[in-house]
Amino acid sequence: MDLKGKTAIVTGGGRDIGRACVMELAARGANVVINYFASSEGADSAVAEITAAGGQAIALQGDMTKEAEVKALVAKTVETFGQVDTLIHVTGGIIARVPVSEMTLDHWQAVMDVNLTSFVLAVRECLPHMPEGSSIVGLASQAGRDGGGPGAAAYGASKGALMTLTRGLAKELGPKIRVNSLCPGMIDTDFHNIFTKPEVRTHVANVTPLKREGTSEDVAKLAVFLASDDAAFLTGTNVDINGGMLFS
Repeated sequence: MDLKGKTAIVTGGGRDIGRACVMELAARGANVVINYFASSEGADSAVAEITAAGGQAIALQGDMTKEAEVKALVAKTVETFGQVDTLIHVTGGIIARVPVSEMTLDHWQAVMDVNLTSFVLAVRECLPHMPEGSSIVGLASQAGRDGGGPGAAAYGASKGALMTLTRGLAKELGPKIRVNSLCPGMIDTDFHNIFTKPEVRTHVANVTPLKREGTSEDVAKLAVFLASDDAAFLTGTNVDINGGMLFS
């Protein structure tokens, strides 16, 4: 997968899966623009590592639920590198586990905004600057297929909507641009460090055919494959990556 001369934006690129995508893209020769919200240390260290190895990368803070900040990210990318060949959108989160019986409208809207609205905004702003053969990769979730765990119905709904949006965009933007998303299962990230009990993680790993949690690097390699020309006949897919925990 040679990405020399290509420019990629990674939203949520300062930690975990996002940072792993950044490093995998750079290893394949791409120029990388790293968006982060709070993970400045991870984003800045990624830029330092990439530039030290002879690559090109910049990092910009921004809230991807805010239209003006998405516009600023894309404008800086085009100013620096001329175009956008790939968007890998990792921004998202569960925010908190809240059962529907206790859910406020503000919580519902915040979950939808961080997972779904942010994706729509990023795609819309990138489109005018994406040449023929470009690609978009979203981060959905196994929760989009199975509804998620306790208190995660809103999160699961937002990821299910992202999966449907992936299919719709593939039809709308093809053949010029391909659109695919990933559906990670149990991946060893801060998401599960914060929101999933250790005993649940151990149980899931033990009942998974591969007997382990996934890593950010596992997900990043698949994301970058989907972004590359090696996946030229794949669009509208929501690809499971869960060690065999769920087949679809």
